[in-house]
Amino acid sequence: MNWAETFRTAADAVRSHLLRSLLTVLGILIGIAAVILTVGLGLGTQKDVSAQISSLGSNLLIVAPGSSTDGSGQRGGFGTASTLTLADAEALASSVSAPDISGVAAEKSTSLSLEANDTNWTTTVTGVTTSWLDVRAREIAYGTFITEEDVNSTARVVVLGSETATELFGRANVVGQSVTIDGTAFEIVGVLESAGSSSSTNLDDIAIVPMSTAANVLIGGTTSTSVSTVYVQAASAEQLSAAYQEAETILLNRHGITDSDSADFSLSSQDALVETATSVYQTLTVLLTGIAALSLLVGGIGVMNIQLVSVTERTREIGLRKALGAPPGVIRRQFLFEAAILGLSGGVLGALLGSVAALILPGVIGSSIVLSGEAIALAIAVSIVIGITFGVYPAARAARLAPIDALRTE
Repeated sequence: MNWAETFRTAADAVRSHLLRSLLTVLGILIGIAAVILTVGLGLGTQKDVSAQISSLGSNLLIVAPGSSTDGSGQRGGFGTASTLTLADAEALASSVSAPDISGVAAEKSTSLSLEANDTNWTTTVTGVTTSWLDVRAREIAYGTFITEEDVNSTARVVVLGSETATELFGRANVVGQSVTIDGTAFEIVGVLESAGSSSSTNLDDIAIVPMSTAANVLIGGTTSTSVSTVYVQAASAEQLSAAYQEAETILLNRHGITDSDSADFSLSSQDALVETATSVYQTLTVLLTGIAALSLLVGGIGVMNIQLVSVTERTREIGLRKALGAPPGVIRRQFLFEAAILGLSGGVLGALLGSVAALILPGVIGSSIVLSGEAIALAIAVSIVIGITFGVYPAARAARLAPIDALRTE
């Protein structure tokens, strides 16, 4: 019996017990689908996190203030002190001291209530300079952005995020309308293009005002010259490390600090954020994939069980074929083919189920699922290997049957 005949005979044997075969491959099917979805969910989550971090801007370093200490000696986390100033941001923007830094954007933020047409909405009000739009890689949907003249004249103008505008006015294009921020009237000169959400912030729910207006009109106080965050843009991705060193050196010198471990500010890069998030999700993906793989083991045991049952049911058939001259190798090969067909069927059906689920689930769970061709191909190959591996013992048992004993079996 040649290979083609062996395959045809094995396929006929699987088809003759179709329901039993389908139940056998169910475990492999579920396992393959689970593995594909788990890997896809891990890759999709990494993609979403990278996109969220990239939405902050390209090639960015993020400088945050240091920690504060209250009267009882309790220390807050980074960002609770007022250790960064506009002067720090201006020093970082120097092309002489920092040739690898192409842009700097300082922010001064607080949460305030906005009112318009008897509607109020609390959002983050952020004071910025004109460089903010380019450094943060944002675009204007309607109107214009804050100008240098607005900053110099402490103008009462505001640029709203698309969601903020919709919450206040019921539509996005509200250029020329007025809005009251903490009791002060502002003219809306622009609306930002939607940018979605970062890892912790809704980027479309924001109100942008000139830095001088935020410092002197809305926030004021003894910390009017301080800023809450400074975004530093490197000239290119290759120069990000050099920009990091330059920014750290400038700030340490300005703050009179000799040991970077004692810095009153924190400096982080997008790469570090992406690497940290990716490492976490990779660990979770490996863990979940391992759990999903257990169903493949169960499916393999199912293949072995059904093949052993098949050997028992077909003992007389095996004895007759051996009596007619079929060598043990042919008998062994037929049962291995049957196991491989069951494994392949489970792998293909599982890949189809996983692919369909990957198209449907993102709309339900709100997270991307990235289908990996390599993962699908590997999963199918593993299903075949599982079928063959768990079919070896039943095939060997069938090949060892003595013809006379098999023919005597009732």
